Amino acid sequence: MEFSKSDPIPISMPIPIPIDLFVSKKNDKTHKNGDSYFLNSDDKIVYKVNRRSSTDSSSSSSSTKRVLRDAEGTPLISIHSHHKGCWQCYKGDGESKDFLFRVLRTKNTLTRTELEVFLVAEDLPDSPPDLKVKGFPFQKSCTIYKGNDIVAQTSLMYKLNQIFVKRGKFRLTIFPGSVDHAFVVALIVIFLHG
Repeated sequence: MEFSKSDPIPISMPIPIPIDLFVSKKNDKTHKNGDSYFLNSDDKIVYKVNRRSSTDSSSSSSSTKRVLRDAEGTPLISIHSHHKGCWQCYKGDGESKDFLFRVLRTKNTLTRTELEVFLVAEDLPDSPPDLKVKGFPFQKSCTIYKGNDIVAQTSLMYKLNQIFVKRGKFRLTIFPGSVDHAFVVALIVIFLHG
């Protein structure tokens, strides 16, 4: 079959493209201090993260809980910091205790942090991690891997002729695949605030 320059090019299936979200913290009268926001290219909120400190009455220890919400405020994933370098994540606001995944910090130096992610279905002793997160928190830079494939990456927002790069806003690129976007956002929250 031959095409002339005026014929449209047939496309049999849509080509998946990466999705960019822009991460920022807003501190004003309408946004609580310490909340993070994931915005689309139109500057509309896609996800927001609320921070809460709580005290467990049974163990008398305090922990930090972050709740990932969609744009309407519906709780999607709650992130519980259990002890140094360990997080457990639950469906919704965490009250139902529907366990989704756990994250362990395997490396934490001044310049490099690495996390291993274990999904609930495969969370057995001596099982390999389902995903890995590697990067540099100070530079807001990390990469999420599923095996040898890159799932998502973060990077600072650079502008031409800019001497000082602000770290308050940066980009999260989620590549096409089978990983849920809210799950990726939860991993970024753990990486940055861990």
